[in-house]
Amino acid sequence: MSDALPDAPLVLVVEDDPAIASLVCAALDSRGLRRCVCATAAEAIAAAAERAPQVILLDLGLPDADGIEVVRRVRTWSDDLPIIVVSARADDADKIGALDAGADDYLVKPFSVGELLARVRVALRRVSHGAPAEAATFENGALSIDYAAGVVRVGGAEPHLTPMEYRLLVLLARNADKVLTHQYLLEHAWGPGQVGDLASLRVIMASLRKKIGPELIQTHVGVGYRMVRAE
Repeated sequence: MSDALPDAPLVLVVEDDPAIASLVCAALDSRGLRRCVCATAAEAIAAAAERAPQVILLDLGLPDADGIEVVRRVRTWSDDLPIIVVSARADDADKIGALDAGADDYLVKPFSVGELLARVRVALRRVSHGAPAEAATFENGALSIDYAAGVVRVGGAEPHLTPMEYRLLVLLARNADKVLTHQYLLEHAWGPGQVGDLASLRVIMASLRKKIGPELIQTHVGVGYRMVRAE
């Protein structure tokens, strides 16, 4: 039984392995978080709608359906609810499939409790910021973006960004703390009628990281990139 306060964030744990579910619950309890456990996709979809959790921790190998279906169903009514996949599937294709379906993060089993809790903290921080996508400005450590003026500053200075670098930066900033796959960036940064490729994307991202600070853009090898919040 959890001793979490009634107003503590609620984490929906979707896991059919009792041992792993118990481990995750103990970790959440240690941080004073509320949790609700489901063992099937059907239960998870219903709980996500009825309980309004702040974060979902989702296994993919569920007995009644693939966890990807849970992601897709939740995304039909919520674009903002953080979904962290926790799965034994370690192939890049599985990670990309989950992220493209709408998951925010992907953690491979076996995992450390410390890393799991860190991913949950990141997700909760994103929820607490609650900045709307149409916000006029973005602030993250020394980085600031004035969307209306199209001006980027790093520590007060204005780095020279190419139009493509700026578009990629805006995509990452508007989705801060969320992994964006290579395919998502290629589709949204280049736009209709334009063709990008992975090699070009990597070159441009390497240049962008140097200009705004490599610590702000995390590379997920084989998957994509994430704008991380400055401590």
